[in-house]
Amino acid sequence: MAERSGLVTAAAIRAHETTALAETDAAIGRIEARDGALNAVVVRDFDRARAAAAALDRRIAEGFDAPLLGVPMTIKESFDVAGLPTTFGFEEHRDFVAQADAVAVKRLKAAGAILLGKTNVPPALSDLQSNNPVYGRTLNAVNPDRSAGGSSGGSAVALASGMVPLEFGSDIGGSIRVPAAFNGVWGHKPTWGVLPTDGHFHPGTDGARSVLSVIGPLARHPDDLDAALDVVADHPLKPSMVRSAGDLRVLLLTTHPLATAQDAIVASLESLGTALEQAGARVDRASELLPDLARQHDAYWNMLNIAMSRRGPPDSRPTVSVDTWLHLHDEQARIQRQWRRLFEDYDAVIAPTLGTTAFPHDDTPLAQRRLDVNGADTQFFHQFAWAGLATLPMLPATSVPIGHDADGLPIGAQVIADLYADHHAIAVARVAHDLVRSRT
Repeated sequence: MAERSGLVTAAAIRAHETTALAETDAAIGRIEARDGALNAVVVRDFDRARAAAAALDRRIAEGFDAPLLGVPMTIKESFDVAGLPTTFGFEEHRDFVAQADAVAVKRLKAAGAILLGKTNVPPALSDLQSNNPVYGRTLNAVNPDRSAGGSSGGSAVALASGMVPLEFGSDIGGSIRVPAAFNGVWGHKPTWGVLPTDGHFHPGTDGARSVLSVIGPLARHPDDLDAALDVVADHPLKPSMVRSAGDLRVLLLTTHPLATAQDAIVASLESLGTALEQAGARVDRASELLPDLARQHDAYWNMLNIAMSRRGPPDSRPTVSVDTWLHLHDEQARIQRQWRRLFEDYDAVIAPTLGTTAFPHDDTPLAQRRLDVNGADTQFFHQFAWAGLATLPMLPATSVPIGHDADGLPIGAQVIADLYADHHAIAVARVAHDLVRSRT
């Protein structure tokens, strides 16, 4: 899209080439012109956004500055924004209105961002598409017959269609990374615990931080991921020293013992691996340091289902003993230590974000859903194994667009890095993206 990135927008406002109000009005105009059938921005807060932009312009005239100065953005529906509904896609929560901003929302606003509204999700944030009884279905920005991804599907579509330059979502099963991949934009799943989740709760609750779940930024440009991450983080994250492909040691994963990947995705990853090698990187296709991925997925799937059950009715929750729960945490710790040992030898692991590009809309319940991969009928939920690579060991992962399949659908890869090396993951993803772009 021709629209400016978030940081370029902030720089233009800072240089008095435009104003926060002008950029807000332009973004509102794009939403009104483009959202339509896409149905991404399902809660609109345009009047308050214009008022906030006008107030910001007055502060700018008095010398105020901030990293996201005047950047218009939307945010995932599951974040509390004072005065706006938070439903998590549940009909029974249609009338719930948040009384206070989530901590992330407060920090984004303090950094100068102008919030225009909220974007669509699946019920309970528990699907890789975005359709619910409150707001309906969000369509893929590239092909409306395909899934927008989920659960941050509206977020990715708002970006890919050029409505806004910056978004914020959440991820426990690929919910940032998969929509980014499906729509050809960038998304970052941070290291667990680095960004605050207060105000990203099931409607009307205020419980403890969920295991595995994180919040994080989506954008059309990696520099915006870096900036938004720093603005919201509880703890400073060290910058990456990566400047070129020649600096890198990469483990390239194109297979998983449980999850199949489309031939087009494998080919794109192999093409990226070749490009990295030709640019001077060390690229391995296997390593004895890698954990047992089948065992890892078993632990992830069990922990994920327990964590997600908090969002459903009490009678739907599995009965879990304390011993079972502690065993899962022990498994998580063992596997995390293995990954950390691996990252003593590698800068990053690059793998499919998901084993398929955006699939046709399918409202079959997840437990019964099937997926065609390379002409083979497979169980849909096996695809969560790709997301679990980074999620169970709490690692940062950046979803980066690296190509398209024969149908023109975007292909995304995830770049996984060591704990707290979030900016490093983004930097490696940037190098990979630039290499791919230079070859096309």
